[in-house]
Amino acid sequence: VVAELGSSALFGARFRENAGRALLIPRARPGKRTPLWQQRLKSQTLLEVAKQYGDFPIILETYRECLRDVLDVPGLIDLLTKLHRRELSLVEVETPTASPFASSLLFDYVATYMYEGDTPNAERRAAALSLDRDLLRELLGQDELRDLIDAGALDSVEADLQCRSELTRANNRDGLLDVLRRVGDLSLAEVAQRVLPGSDPEAMLEGLRGERRAARVRINGEERWIDAADAGLYRDALGVVPPGGLPDAFLEAVERPLQELVRRWARTHGPFTTAELRARYDVDPTSALEALEVAGTLVRGELRPGGTEREWCDVDVLRRIRRASLAVLRDEIEAVDQRALGAFLPGWQGVDRHPPAGAGIDRLREALVPLQGLALPVDVWERDVLPRRIGAYSTTWLDQLCASGEVVWVGAGALGRNAGRVALYFRDDAALIGRAGVRGPAPEPHAGPVHDALRAQLAGFPCFFTDLLAELPFAPAELQEALWDLAWSGEVTNDAWAPLRAPKLTLARAQRNAERARPSARRFGARRAAGGQQVQGRWALAAPLFEPLPEPGTQRRTVAELLLERYGVLTREQVLAEAVPGGFSALYSALSDLETLGVCRRGYFVEGLGGAQFALPGAVERLRAARSREDAAGSGDPPIVLAATDPAQPYGAALRWPTRAEDQDAGAGARRPQRVAGAYVVLTGGEPLLYVERGGRGISLLVDSGDARVPAAFAALAAFGTDGRHRLKLGLERVDGEPVVGSPWEQLLVDAGFRAGPRKLTLSA
Repeated sequence: VVAELGSSALFGARFRENAGRALLIPRARPGKRTPLWQQRLKSQTLLEVAKQYGDFPIILETYRECLRDVLDVPGLIDLLTKLHRRELSLVEVETPTASPFASSLLFDYVATYMYEGDTPNAERRAAALSLDRDLLRELLGQDELRDLIDAGALDSVEADLQCRSELTRANNRDGLLDVLRRVGDLSLAEVAQRVLPGSDPEAMLEGLRGERRAARVRINGEERWIDAADAGLYRDALGVVPPGGLPDAFLEAVERPLQELVRRWARTHGPFTTAELRARYDVDPTSALEALEVAGTLVRGELRPGGTEREWCDVDVLRRIRRASLAVLRDEIEAVDQRALGAFLPGWQGVDRHPPAGAGIDRLREALVPLQGLALPVDVWERDVLPRRIGAYSTTWLDQLCASGEVVWVGAGALGRNAGRVALYFRDDAALIGRAGVRGPAPEPHAGPVHDALRAQLAGFPCFFTDLLAELPFAPAELQEALWDLAWSGEVTNDAWAPLRAPKLTLARAQRNAERARPSARRFGARRAAGGQQVQGRWALAAPLFEPLPEPGTQRRTVAELLLERYGVLTREQVLAEAVPGGFSALYSALSDLETLGVCRRGYFVEGLGGAQFALPGAVERLRAARSREDAAGSGDPPIVLAATDPAQPYGAALRWPTRAEDQDAGAGARRPQRVAGAYVVLTGGEPLLYVERGGRGISLLVDSGDARVPAAFAALAAFGTDGRHRLKLGLERVDGEPVVGSPWEQLLVDAGFRAGPRKLTLSA
């Protein structure tokens, strides 16, 4: 932004205003207005001269005003950071007319770009105008490494370098001499900080002085102690008079003494300024610092947290500080409680408590991207998963994506006689993910004459159900039964989603309607009965969707990226719950390659799970932000209701269901929650409190009955069932296996919104 700003019309216009405000463009006649064209010419002439001086204050003020007041770059950085952490979501909207905000920008276009000629023509591509970046950073308060270096890590490294830490302090005279040789000149008070408690630093120094191993000199008007071997160094660098009686070897001339003195100072200090070094020795060290910078020994930048100017630092010291800061960051993301994962996943997957309405089919595409290959019951997709992620859900959106061929579904196993699980894919991604990429191996194929005839017929080209009836000599009910067997096993698919909403409506009803129609002499005058939803769309084999087969390494990497996108933090337990062929070990090499490329990070993020865990950078930052709050588990968050099979609900898959003390006392007879379609879980701060059984006849408490959060969980369940967006109907008969009518829970549930009955409590929208 800084590079392109200098050649923009905005910069020229703001420079003219600032120059006029600073009285650098005087009026030709006092009391009369200068024409605008004349102001522009004077401003352009002034800018051509000012560009030769990078520290010209009006140029710096113009950059500050443009970057901070006009463009609001800090606000942009904050917005992009929240998008990176998925705290905000991006929705693309195309409108026929400009919004009120955009309209104001369009109106200002002419007024802004009429100053396009304010910048010098010859320098229109020279963006920065030889800008003094140091002064601009100081003016804007921008940070370079300040945010990357931890203050505590810096203090710890400096304590070690200065021999002030417990492990580096001296405990005898020999150790104190090593400190003087390493650190350099020290006053008596500074020496006292570098010896162990209980030692007499003055006596130790006098002993070293008597042995001609240490010397007392005066530097910058202060008495300090130095290693006797450095007497020649301080004499040549600072003009210090060495004491008498020292060996000639200690008084030999030193080449580039000031550089040697500055180099030792840098090796034993963190980031420091030129003023600090000048105040210490009362000399100008600029030439020595610049020479060491050219030699690559020192670097300069904004390093110290909380600083306001650029500092110098030794290269090795800076590398050590960075390693220490990285260790602190790893400690900050030290394995969080498992409840934190339960609180993190709904936000990461976009399960909003109050989702935005009217997002449309584009939001549906966005929600389906990380859910590809996930095998869920059909009714769960449209009742619990997709509406929670996109807001006002319409069944026609999914029908449109399937009818256009953009999205395809593949069966992943039957659930009884009337339902089954299906996985959704974008047609372009199906081959890369693979048939068994995320949802495990396909079910066993069915054998029989009807199934074989269907395979042979569909191998040629897709067919409508009426085509199958005309071509194959089997009864409609028998043909339909075999067709759905192949569909649930993943061998056959349809280009419409509507058949899945009523998969087992037999054709007998349609046939009876046709038979009941009155015969007519005119064929086309007869009234015909409509076919059911199960005959809509064209049926085809699913195998061509997964061809050509990708390379095994490419497929593993695709699956690894997909799981990282879905969960943010990927653990061994989540991979096993997804039934990925080969398990976590099969994806480990691909995840390691993604870590090398910087796509993800490896660490131990959630305690109690697999030792090697991988996470996207945005997910790590969200976990770190949650940990920095007063309660990392988020126990103060309001309750949220999720379907038991929702991928944003980790219990029963990546995490174990909690066990109460009451259930342990009950023994093996206690009923355990399961991830089944139609069941719901109420979570608070990532911890499950209630489990609603399939069918809504029973509720199990997953925490102690006296927990203060249980009433709020019941209220959240009642609000979830009565808001009209979720097709949740409960006929509650028992709580924790006991009849609810007449129990202590009855009045609490009635107050929450349940309707009382003679044998059960009901809840519906």
